[in-house]
Amino acid sequence: MSTRTDGTSPYADAIQAPGTDESLWERWQGWEDLAEFALPPRGRVVVVAAHPDDEVLGLGGTLARLAASGHDLTVVSVTDGEGSHPRSKVLRPHELATIRAEETRAALDRLGAGAAEIVRLRVPDAAVDRHEEEVRRALVPLCSGAVLVAAPWTGDVHSDHEAAGRAARAAAVEAGAPFAEYPVWLWHWARPGDPRVPWDRAARLTLSPHDQARKRHAVDAFASQIRPLGPAAEDAAILPPEELAHHLRPREVVFL
Repeated sequence: MSTRTDGTSPYADAIQAPGTDESLWERWQGWEDLAEFALPPRGRVVVVAAHPDDEVLGLGGTLARLAASGHDLTVVSVTDGEGSHPRSKVLRPHELATIRAEETRAALDRLGAGAAEIVRLRVPDAAVDRHEEEVRRALVPLCSGAVLVAAPWTGDVHSDHEAAGRAARAAAVEAGAPFAEYPVWLWHWARPGDPRVPWDRAARLTLSPHDQARKRHAVDAFASQIRPLGPAAEDAAILPPEELAHHLRPREVVFL
């Protein structure tokens, strides 16, 4: 869930602005209108993440369910998330890349998905849109034969998320694999019932208390994102508690 903190992203205003409080989402009656998403038949599921942690924030509980039901999992990190703290003097980008890869493995272990294959495409953080065709080509063979391909929502209002989602959708179509999108930043900038969100394509995945607890434990593995790297402003947490609250609820959402 990396985002640039230097204000140069064209999406910075929506993401850096104060977000929607989770209490508003909790009270939303629209949850009941969303159909329940059925897990695919047993087989290989490919989950694409623009940055290490997107897959857990958006679909961590579902990953736990898939692993428990015997699905083979492939997690694709398009970038290494090395741009989350571009002005940090505590950790350099290559050090962050190593740490975030380690955090991903630890998070998957905590979900019970320790056997998952992790593929790192090493596309530069904050530049996925400039490598979109390259990402699509890399994803096509990975998507071949998959019973489901999931990727960030193409309307998530983060350029890396949107480009990764477009590339994954094109690869899934070419490979003939079912495709779903999961939102990450939507819960920050949108509001319940927001007309910019395609609720008619949305489905929910209800999490058991056990899967919800596993997800919470997995999210805690991403220390470089949920805790400050240091006392300076440029080392602030990308995911403070009010942001994490959106991803720790008893349901996840995909767009079909």
